[in-house]
Amino acid sequence: MSTPPGPSSRSAPSLRITTLAERPELAAALWAMPDNWPVFAVRDPAAVLLMPRIRDELPEYVLVATDADGEVVARGFSVPFALYAEERGELPDRGWDQVLQWAFADLASGRAPDTVSAVEITVVPAMQGRGLSGLMLAAMRDNARGRGFREVVAPVRPSAKHLEPAVPMSEYAYRVREADGLPSDPWLRVHVRAGAVIDKVAPASMAVSGSLAQWRAWTGLAFDAAGPVEVPGALVPVRCEPAHDHASYVEPNVWVRHAL
Repeated sequence: MSTPPGPSSRSAPSLRITTLAERPELAAALWAMPDNWPVFAVRDPAAVLLMPRIRDELPEYVLVATDADGEVVARGFSVPFALYAEERGELPDRGWDQVLQWAFADLASGRAPDTVSAVEITVVPAMQGRGLSGLMLAAMRDNARGRGFREVVAPVRPSAKHLEPAVPMSEYAYRVREADGLPSDPWLRVHVRAGAVIDKVAPASMAVSGSLAQWRAWTGLAFDAAGPVEVPGALVPVRCEPAHDHASYVEPNVWVRHAL
């Protein structure tokens, strides 16, 4: 597979999108960029262990957007992996966590990747709602195409699902608007408009467990009664088990496929 020195650079008025490999001086600013991720979400073990490794070991798959003043306003992480290797072939039910593990196992073993997975696209809160996420997605597709890949996949975290945590993802993911047949969820709609198709639900894409004291610190909620707890920002309820001083969150995502 041929690998060019860098992707095609995408620009919008006063906006520049390149890879971190091209602009390594932005590594610290990219990491420190403001975001609105729920505090508990970044406690996922795969995120803690492997996200810094994408930045450090796969900078050609990290996108960074800067404004006219040179400030980082968006970032995009992706990873190459061997989807069609022996004993794989299907997008995993353990979505986000599994694709990160596969990517770094493949990197360590020297296995040639055949697919790129999006991992994260984040826009600073002050710039949200201006179409920047769509530009970052397009740049990620361009980057993968330029490196010889034929498909980008993504374990999508639907942006409005947290408003309906009790609704099964298997129902929510396939809701469409009557007017145009596009997904009801805004982030899924961006992907489909870009050419993606919804493949399946990843029922256990991300998992976060902790003591009740940890969950109280992360959320400000009591976590004193057994059963499901609806937490702001969570796509499904968190399971609270006071008898075991433990609560756990298993997040479903939605796999989409982008043919390039």
